[in-house]
Amino acid sequence: MKRFALAFTALLVTSQLISSCKDDYLDEAPASLYTPQVVLVDSLGFEAAMAGLQSVVREQYTRSDEQGLLGMMQLGTDVAIPGQVQGAEIPYYNYTLLNSQDQASAVMWSWAYRTINNANQIIQGTATAPATLRQGYKNRISAEARFFRAYAYDFLATLWGDVPLIDVPVNSPRTDFTRTPVATVNDFIVEDLKTAIPSLLLASRAASGRITQAAAQQLLGQVYLRMNQPALAETQLQAVISSGQYKLVSARYGVRSSLPGDYFSDMFIIGNQRRSQGNTELIWGIEQQLLVPGGTTSAQQRRMWVPAYYNIKGMALADSLGGRGLGRLRLSNWVDYQLYTTPDMRNSKYNLKRRFYYNDPTQTATFGKRVTGLTGSDTIYNITPYTTKWNQFDPADTFGFGTIKDITMMRLGETYLLLAEAQFKQGKLAEAAASINALRTRAQAPQVMASQMTLNFILDERARELIGEEQRRLTLVRTGTLVERTLRLNGASVTNLTAKNLLLPIPQTSIDLNNGLLTQNTGY
Repeated sequence: MKRFALAFTALLVTSQLISSCKDDYLDEAPASLYTPQVVLVDSLGFEAAMAGLQSVVREQYTRSDEQGLLGMMQLGTDVAIPGQVQGAEIPYYNYTLLNSQDQASAVMWSWAYRTINNANQIIQGTATAPATLRQGYKNRISAEARFFRAYAYDFLATLWGDVPLIDVPVNSPRTDFTRTPVATVNDFIVEDLKTAIPSLLLASRAASGRITQAAAQQLLGQVYLRMNQPALAETQLQAVISSGQYKLVSARYGVRSSLPGDYFSDMFIIGNQRRSQGNTELIWGIEQQLLVPGGTTSAQQRRMWVPAYYNIKGMALADSLGGRGLGRLRLSNWVDYQLYTTPDMRNSKYNLKRRFYYNDPTQTATFGKRVTGLTGSDTIYNITPYTTKWNQFDPADTFGFGTIKDITMMRLGETYLLLAEAQFKQGKLAEAAASINALRTRAQAPQVMASQMTLNFILDERARELIGEEQRRLTLVRTGTLVERTLRLNGASVTNLTAKNLLLPIPQTSIDLNNGLLTQNTGY
């Protein structure tokens, strides 16, 4: 892979580098190789470029260099407390340590601009590609790249506010980057998505793993919510729901449908996660599942969410317990003991593991008995309730470095939650309750009334539905509720959280290399 070193370290250029010898490069076992250059003159070149862009996008939540990185999106919020921490995530619950030298924010900042630069190269390439290449194809490839560019800029604008706006490829060092007002960045995102939507395919026609119209519509709806334009958001989100392309999963399906479980847990089982595997709810997923026996990735979700139960004498690694986790975080007491106050499938033993039984047959004195009476650190990252969404075990790889599960980035359950938020913000309380009740009906939970609709209730429902999937920090920052909700519901787990932490620090290396033109967020 060829990377151009920029003076602005965060804007590291990553060229589109994965080439493929066939168009369906996103199949599970693609024939691909890394090459130093891709020429954007035909469909093969553009497909290779898109594979390179997808590869960079995947890195957002699949890195292993900073194994605690995923914790930055959960710790220091209302849903999680520290477990067996690694390092990169520590400033996100001990905010005293969050400064311009922060490793995690620098990694994410760099990831976003590498994504943007790859997208810019594809968008520019479609504008200059030969006329012999079908215009409709060029429009679709450009639309996919615009989606990823908009996604990266929405991430940046949410977490950093004003950020450099770059709409052309950067192929040589620059030291003149400045911050663009977030309102201008928002308008740029909206224009990208509005341009992209007509050229994107419906889910019924799109190849597995490709960006569809609904993905762009849902992202646009979320952006409009962040911009406090709920009526525009509602239009986009209703379009996704009424498209006929998606349906809430409400019946058992897939590879374990004859085994104990429920249909909510079915969505998160390997072999069930994709539309082609029966998941009618998936809008956008990052595909990781491999056909190669013993194959693995660097994704750390299982290590993050599944506790290290096997450290307890009498407990052995097991598929039914999720494989080998490390318990880098644990659910907050609010999630464990207060979030689910009524019957709810999302709180079933198949979705939130709460009870453990000794399963090592060599320990005859305890085998089959319930694990009880543990205290201290044992209940932080060894034996603690956890979401089963990241359960995964390969008996040929008991060490279990990385998970091969697909990453659900958007699904219809979240569409209803975003819609409820848009309706609530317009005072449409009955409509918001109806949107929430679509999910509660599916979860076999009691219905709610219009009088119960508040932003806090909707955010509670997001946790019930999306725990382990949602990047919680993004949601709470977007809704301006990070400080209030964290201190109220999980305050004992955080130190020195204040309003300044609604934005992250600009990486100091980027500031130093831009001749003082790139300014820092207040307080860092």
